[in-house]
Amino acid sequence: MADSTRVVSAKGLGLTFETGDGAVEALSNVDLDIEKGEFVSFIGPSGCGKTTFLRVVADLEQPTAGTITVNGTTPEKARKDRAYGYVFQAAALYPWRTIARNVALPLEIMGYSKAEQGRRIAATLEMVNLTGFENKYPWQLSGGMQQRASIARALAFDADLLLMDEPFGALDEIVRDHLNEQLLDLWAKTEKTICFVTHSIPEAVYLSTKIVVMSPRPGRVTDVIESTLPKERPLDIRETPEFLEIAARVREGLRAGHSYEEA
Repeated sequence: MADSTRVVSAKGLGLTFETGDGAVEALSNVDLDIEKGEFVSFIGPSGCGKTTFLRVVADLEQPTAGTITVNGTTPEKARKDRAYGYVFQAAALYPWRTIARNVALPLEIMGYSKAEQGRRIAATLEMVNLTGFENKYPWQLSGGMQQRASIARALAFDADLLLMDEPFGALDEIVRDHLNEQLLDLWAKTEKTICFVTHSIPEAVYLSTKIVVMSPRPGRVTDVIESTLPKERPLDIRETPEFLEIAARVREGLRAGHSYEEA
């Protein structure tokens, strides 16, 4: 019987792409469990398989070795059950749709009534502090606001799992800090399970209950770090010895991954 608290479970997971230049091994022997309500960050060098792992969870890529379940079932069934929302690196909003109509898109596809669409649009825009911007177009919003609209769209149909592929990577540090704070607040309010890809050690440590450190390709898990930080995290927690100790362990895990490749 599947563990009802386990949202994602990967065992010996591998994925090899066949290309014109030969086989490319993106993931190798990944074992990982993600429990309900966790905030899990994936960190590692470019090309290490962080995004690929998220895409396997989302049934956008199919593994070539091992097994993976999402909510105790296959990624395909989880996708058909609308078990997750996905936030991409770019906001990916349609420029000809207002913010409200962008948020409405998955609700339209899923057949929600106009009244229910309106209720959900209002609720999710309030969650991401975009109330009052319903009738604006994406080009009228800053980059950070566009990403918040993208998060609202992913939240609109109330999936329990949120997959976030480096959503703040292109933003400046001040905006990024602000959105990190907002995301933690959103996570606390919704109690969703979040899988978050990042290249930033401070971001991974600040946001996460668990940090998955990955090696260069083929992507392997070199360390899984359980955070000891409190759930309430002001930005200045990043100056504390406890925070810096976790950051040092992440950095060591990244170094260990590189030495594995060179061994």
